[in-house]
Amino acid sequence: MLSKEKIDRINTLARKSKNEGLTQEEKSEQHSLRQEYLARFRESFKAQLENIEIVDD
Repeated sequence: MLSKEKIDRINTLARKSKNEGLTQEEKSEQHSLRQEYLARFRESFKAQLENIEIVDD
């Protein structure tokens, strides 16, 4: 998963976006952080699915 600092930054940008809006640079940063988060989440989820073993009696 992502480091705690990156997750905290994602959350900070989300709060700021709701309250006061983001600059173009912050929007770009938010987008890249979200893409990185989603890529790591998908990798982790795929690994979990690949490790599932179905046992049929």
